[in-house]
Amino acid sequence: DTKNPRLDRGGENPNRHYANNKIKTTKYTVLSFLPKNLFEQFHRFANVYFVFIALLNFVPVVNAFQPELALAPVVFILSVTAIKDLWEDYRRHRSDKEINHMDCLVYSRVERRYVEKYWKEVRVGDFIRLRCNEILPADVLLLSSSDPDRLCHIETATLDGETNLKQRQVVRSFFDLDCDFDPLKYNSVIECEKPNNDLNRFRGYIIHRSGRRDALYKENLLLRGCTIRNTEEAVGIVIYAGHETKAMLNNNGPRYKRSKLERQMNVDVFWCVIILLVMCLFAAVGHGLWMFQYGDKRPVFDVLSPEGTDLSPIMSAIYLFLTMIIVFQVLIPISLFVSIEIVKICQVYFIHQDMDLYDEETDSHLQCRALNITEDLGQMQYIFSDKTGTLTENKMVFRRCTVAGVEYSHDANARRLAMYQEMDSEEEECTSHGGTLPRRDSVTSHQSAPVVLRSQSTKSHRRTGSRAEAKRASILSKHTAFSSPMEKDITPDPQLLDKVNECSSQMDFMRFHSQPMSQLPSDLSDIIDFFIALTICNTVVVSSPNQPRQKVRMRFELKSPVKTIEDFIKRFTPSRLTSGSNSSSSSSLITNRSSNKGCSSMLSSPSAESTLTKLDEERPPRGLDHAFSPVPPCYDGKAWDKEEGELRYEAESPDEAALVYAARAYKCSLVGRLPDQVTVELPHLGKLSFELLHTLGFDSTRKRMSVVVRHPLTDQITVYTKGADSVIMDLIKPPNTGKRQKKIVYRTQNYLNLYAADGLRTLCIAKKILSKDEYACWLQRHLEAETAIQGREELLFESALRLETNLQLLGATGIEDRLQDGVPETIASLRKAGLQIWVLTGDKQETAVNIAYACKLLDPEEEILTLNADSQEACALLLEESLHYIQAKFLCSSTDQAAKAFHTNFAPFEIYPSSSPSSSSSHTVPFMVHRLGLVIDGRTLAYALDKSLEDKFLAVARSCRSVLCCRSTPLQKSMVVKLVRNKLKVMTLAIGDGANDVSMIQVADVGVGISGQEGMQAVMASDFALPRFRYLQKLLLVHGHWCYSRLANMILYFFYKNAMFVALIFWYQFYCGFSGSAMIDQWYLIFFNLMFSAFPQLITGTLDKDVSAETLQQLPHLYVNGQNSEEYKPYMFWMNMIDAFYQSLVCFFIPYFAYADSDVDLFTWGTPITTLALFTILLHLGIETKTWTWMNWLSITFSIALFFTVALCYNASCPTCYSPSNPYWTMQRLLQDPLFYLLCAITPVAALLPRYFYRACQGTLFPSPVQVGRQLDKLPTEIRRNILSLSRVKVGSPLSPKPPFLSLAKPSPKGCNKKDQRSFPSSNTPPAKKGPVSQADEEKGQRSQVQPSDSVRSHSDLYTLVATEIDTLPYTKDAPTTLGGATASFNQSL
Repeated sequence: DTKNPRLDRGGENPNRHYANNKIKTTKYTVLSFLPKNLFEQFHRFANVYFVFIALLNFVPVVNAFQPELALAPVVFILSVTAIKDLWEDYRRHRSDKEINHMDCLVYSRVERRYVEKYWKEVRVGDFIRLRCNEILPADVLLLSSSDPDRLCHIETATLDGETNLKQRQVVRSFFDLDCDFDPLKYNSVIECEKPNNDLNRFRGYIIHRSGRRDALYKENLLLRGCTIRNTEEAVGIVIYAGHETKAMLNNNGPRYKRSKLERQMNVDVFWCVIILLVMCLFAAVGHGLWMFQYGDKRPVFDVLSPEGTDLSPIMSAIYLFLTMIIVFQVLIPISLFVSIEIVKICQVYFIHQDMDLYDEETDSHLQCRALNITEDLGQMQYIFSDKTGTLTENKMVFRRCTVAGVEYSHDANARRLAMYQEMDSEEEECTSHGGTLPRRDSVTSHQSAPVVLRSQSTKSHRRTGSRAEAKRASILSKHTAFSSPMEKDITPDPQLLDKVNECSSQMDFMRFHSQPMSQLPSDLSDIIDFFIALTICNTVVVSSPNQPRQKVRMRFELKSPVKTIEDFIKRFTPSRLTSGSNSSSSSSLITNRSSNKGCSSMLSSPSAESTLTKLDEERPPRGLDHAFSPVPPCYDGKAWDKEEGELRYEAESPDEAALVYAARAYKCSLVGRLPDQVTVELPHLGKLSFELLHTLGFDSTRKRMSVVVRHPLTDQITVYTKGADSVIMDLIKPPNTGKRQKKIVYRTQNYLNLYAADGLRTLCIAKKILSKDEYACWLQRHLEAETAIQGREELLFESALRLETNLQLLGATGIEDRLQDGVPETIASLRKAGLQIWVLTGDKQETAVNIAYACKLLDPEEEILTLNADSQEACALLLEESLHYIQAKFLCSSTDQAAKAFHTNFAPFEIYPSSSPSSSSSHTVPFMVHRLGLVIDGRTLAYALDKSLEDKFLAVARSCRSVLCCRSTPLQKSMVVKLVRNKLKVMTLAIGDGANDVSMIQVADVGVGISGQEGMQAVMASDFALPRFRYLQKLLLVHGHWCYSRLANMILYFFYKNAMFVALIFWYQFYCGFSGSAMIDQWYLIFFNLMFSAFPQLITGTLDKDVSAETLQQLPHLYVNGQNSEEYKPYMFWMNMIDAFYQSLVCFFIPYFAYADSDVDLFTWGTPITTLALFTILLHLGIETKTWTWMNWLSITFSIALFFTVALCYNASCPTCYSPSNPYWTMQRLLQDPLFYLLCAITPVAALLPRYFYRACQGTLFPSPVQVGRQLDKLPTEIRRNILSLSRVKVGSPLSPKPPFLSLAKPSPKGCNKKDQRSFPSSNTPPAKKGPVSQADEEKGQRSQVQPSDSVRSHSDLYTLVATEIDTLPYTKDAPTTLGGATASFNQSL
């Protein structure tokens, strides 16, 4: 990376070349608005086309209308869009101004003190003083902190939504400075990487005058937009400002995607252009021939060329071609694009207003972040979902554990959790609100001042998310993350509690008699080590609840982590054990360090009194008894919780919080965490301070984290590791080390399998004791890695791998991640809607499989193909065998009745070929989905995604009802989505809640973020944000269906309307020598589409509901309508065009023959044609409208009234607007003519008769599923509900070949079902070990706990066909149901 020196010395500011801190997110300035906005609008081909035609009209030879009049529609459309853009930009400008004018304290060299400045005046290199609860104005390097441990706590809620606290550290070289940091004495140079958007990385150096260089890490950088917490004051130097800050570089603004419908529409716009050119060419040829027939005789009406000479027929034809393009321009719908935008904005508004999509618990609504793909929600075919936090609560609850090979079942705890599940959610809400009140009241004076600032600033940080997100983050920040009573109050297992007490009392006795701890029995030492590991192997921050987010400050020894070899040698002389607050330490290092920190009142034991007094200022005295008593004051469990002195744990992940709360239940409490030490309180032993030498953080490759500590009781260097069992079990010491260890490993593995079978998340805990030599050797390499410039991450990774070997297994934990409410029902419903659901999770296979059974993704009665391979070759073999197995089992048994049913019925469940021209024919072959589940692990998935195997993998996966990918990395998730989307040409939706789902969400056609426990990264990358997974059902099945149906019909209607109106002028050309003249007044021609017929279709496009929300949710298979693009197929465009030409013929010729041989002038004949066209177009819309509201009636009435008002006013006031035409009093005369009224009655009826007849026949004789759904809606509510509930219970027994819809009197025979279901004997499974494992029968036996009850099963049976899963469709191809028949069977069933 190119390094930027950032300096701050006297004289001219050396940093003046860097970006300032003023932010500007607006697109335009006063001067640039017009050119820039027009330039953007002309990116749309349609706009360029219309401007070209309007300008063409200024050319005298070819003009058709008054030039100024022809410009009106284009100017209107461009103006509407420009005003919309201007309003959006003005809102951005106001927000920028608000942010830029917030104030902060900046050091002034002139005044030699900190002065208040606006954020926009901050420059790179400025020193900034930050106070508690203040928001950071720029990216700041932390140089000083009032915290005695040189820490600063920040909350990143506005950046990523995470409400837990994160620690940041003062730069190492400023650690030992005097108390007050003096900016005048600072004369170092900082070199760092160029600005980038990676929030989790920062690299750089600080070079001191002495020439010494110190590395800078992300732990030293405070990012713009974060809030300071738990720290009274901090000082830092600005590194990146304004648009170079990481927060601003991450702000990509809203995302623009093109919907599938829009892509189809563009094809039809192209066809409109072709039709236009053909019509113009036809007219031009006709005109040329007509002129040619006169020969040398010039017709009387011919106009000479500007030079006064005759025009040749060919030149006339060419000019006429251009004139006709102007006259027929309306064929390309200019207002269509604007109308679509307006309708989409209205649709988004109504989706936002749906209270069913509001979550009271988190106070969050659905958010639409991409405005232009709402209709895609109605066409989804594949859903890719994360598991943790998306299907589950991401509330991790400690369930059980095994220590040293002994399992502790925690039955009492299980009973407690069962109680929570039964508890009413309202009660839970009351307790959570009640819990936060006392904390809010006790805010101290220095905090209450900046609270105002916070409330302004969260609002203003909408550049990293919406205003609502910032508000939500501020609400959440008042609560501790992952700490509901359900997660915190764990009931200990009595047997294990006794062992912990016995162990700690023995250790206390040994300590008192100075006996070596090695004499402790190994099973007891494993137990205490297990709980120490749970307590300290994490990054949990401890805070006190009495002051919101105030840290509990206790320091027993002041030692820094080991940073040099000399440091290590000096330090590693045994010092006396420290325990409790009264311990005095004699290490020389401590005295040395204490003198450096002369001003700190937080020294070790000599200043214990001052420590107490300082703490006294910060928290009520009542909490002190608990914070400092060597033995916990009360460990009754419940009583402890009620005490005010209870500590709060700020965890970065729910797993960590769950384990720390579990350890606390056994009286092993984490009471303080500093950069270089962790303080733990153990029963009988009091407080112990573990010197924290290194923390090797968790990463998704190693899948574990480790801490290296110096044990205060044994003085040994100990490594505690916790991580995924798949990784830890491979790192355990070889079994030959001892019989006991071998037994522990074997037993633990068995318990892990059991936990996974129960759907619990498993973690293994292990430790390793290092000798001094081993540690010194490892440390040297580790320090080299830490100070490396190139490849630092890789070297640190290797260093961690070197340390984490030959571990000793201590035990394992099982944590329950509960399913969210309504997940099984939602998945069942989405599957009935014909959606393929794939779950991609990082969890281990057994856990994922069990959660999949619990949430109805996998059915106990379906077979499972499990793909686990150790190499590319094995994977290829497995996929090959799976394909053969599927073909042999399902495709070749065509003699079987079920297979026959399959072949007759599978059509509705194909992968729907995309109608876009890009989709190649090879992908449009329908394929069948079988009653199979596919489970594949991460390693095998990596092989399967290889170019050579991806097609085979896809062939296997697409044949299965459900696919479960376990142990998958974020990259694999996105690769799977991309593979399915690109190869199968299907519409994909990805849904997730964490940062690891972002790439998957961005790759899919529609990305949905769950605003859950894991922050807002997923939400910020998504197109739609939901509070809960269950809301996906209504979003897709109801709003998606409606949005697609409305827009598809509106687009088709637009094409019809414009074609119909243009065709009227085309027919007239046959009677005027193809001269390009029109019988319709040009005012009507120009404004017909823009004013007279615009409003009704906007209302219909926004409000029309073809089926009610209730019916759509109860009959999910109606969703297939959108998946198959039933509302907008290519042939529909041509049908509409033919209908438009027919209607225009009727509207033209009936008035033509009515006025034939009369003496009426051109406009007296043309105006009725315009009126009839308007009536016909509005009635046509009426036929196509499914839901009538007062707004529909109003809009139609308004359109007609507007037309007559404009016509009467125009005809009365404009006799000589443009001679020789005279429209004077035309409409007034017509309204006195009975013939006009007769035409108005006859013509629209004649024009619309074929369409009405077709709609009536179709609805009666071969109704679509949606029409049957609409028929249901017309029934009284009670009857409808009865029919729907009866149909759900009785219809669709498995494998019935042709289930008649709603023929409730004759349910399908039950006898054949059992036979058909078992017609796939598991004995077919290939004997090879590597072959697909058929687990159907085993699963059934093992998993009785997740099998649905009979009443639930009857619901799921609706959708358990081998073949099509569409067995409750309101029609079948072979058994058409007339509406009458359906109604008859309704009554029969009642």
